[in-house]
Amino acid sequence: MPQSIRLTPPFLAALCVAALIAGCGSSAPEKQPVVDVQAATVSRKNIQQVISAEGELYARNIATIVPKISAPVEKFYANRGSHVRKGQLLAQLENKDLVAAADQAKGAYEQAQATYATSTPAGVSQQLQQAQLDVRATKQAADAQRATYESRKKLYQQGAISRNLLNEAEVASTKAQNDYQLAVAHLEGLQSGGLDQALKLAQGQLAAAKGQYEAALANLQYSEIRSPIDGVVTDRPLYEGQMAAAGQPLFTIMDLSSIVARAYIPPQQAATLKVGDPATISPGNGAKAISGKVSVVSPALDPNSTTVQVWVEAPNPGDRIKPGLTVQLSMVAQTVKDALVAPSAAILTGDDGATTVMAIGSDNHAHQTTVKTGIHSGDDVQILSGLQAGQQVVTTGAYGLPDGVEVRVAAPAKEGGSSD
Repeated sequence: MPQSIRLTPPFLAALCVAALIAGCGSSAPEKQPVVDVQAATVSRKNIQQVISAEGELYARNIATIVPKISAPVEKFYANRGSHVRKGQLLAQLENKDLVAAADQAKGAYEQAQATYATSTPAGVSQQLQQAQLDVRATKQAADAQRATYESRKKLYQQGAISRNLLNEAEVASTKAQNDYQLAVAHLEGLQSGGLDQALKLAQGQLAAAKGQYEAALANLQYSEIRSPIDGVVTDRPLYEGQMAAAGQPLFTIMDLSSIVARAYIPPQQAATLKVGDPATISPGNGAKAISGKVSVVSPALDPNSTTVQVWVEAPNPGDRIKPGLTVQLSMVAQTVKDALVAPSAAILTGDDGATTVMAIGSDNHAHQTTVKTGIHSGDDVQILSGLQAGQQVVTTGAYGLPDGVEVRVAAPAKEGGSSD
């Protein structure tokens, strides 16, 4: 007969504890809660990288016209606000003295041409004779003018004539003496150098006379103020009859057919732009935005701000937009067609710079997924790898969401609505 087991109180207590433990272990595990989130579907569409900046408007071209000679303004042919064409006469300066100087220089040039034409072997003898006659004639003229000057000098000292008459006599005497010296030099050149020297002398005289004539014509042309560009007269500080000073602005002309907006942007953004990229200019004063193109991307940084200057040029029909305005620029750095796009709110950036999303699988569980992003455009970001079109990603509630947790996509809250 087998021995019976005696159940002592400690043993019974141990059995009870074991039973309790066994009972607890056999109960079902606690179910994890479902997290409500908002989500969006990854899709394909065209996306653009747009760089925005604030800029200031300038005219496409500006010309500040300054006269090269000082003379009174005889006539204006354009006023402020006048539309002018390139080469159009804007003003005429008084030029009677310049016309006389040009005529005199022309005569001297024609005389030099005639002298050069006679500088041949057959004409040397005639040149010598003429040179001797010139010496005698100029000598007589110089002596006569000198005598006149000395006579007037005495009369002036006696108070019989004015200072102007004395000055005229002095100028005439000096000119006559110079003519005489030139005649002597010409004769000596013919006598000492023969044919070669005569030819060289004639060539030199011809070149000098031509230069003086061209200089006189240039000075005469400087009295005509013409527009170097097409545009609008924005400033004209003088009136007819006032003295126009050489080097002082007489007209300011702006070409407003196109405008240029200049902006300063960070080098990283400037590196994505190139000349010809499409852009828009928004005046911000109620005027409609206009389309343009990037025309300049500076190759160097601005030393004061370490930014890059960028120009956007756009047509300005009717000159409706004026320089000096502050405008907003939108420049399209690149366009990607049929790009894989997700909302930027879905992108999570770690401390190490890695980018992830919480992608919702077919089992309604959110899984942390590493993605590589491309360009950003507003609320969209290009997905280069890690996702496929049609997948859902968490846009609201992703921060702190455990990997693999079950989620329930809630409808987005209506704007201006309330929840109970």
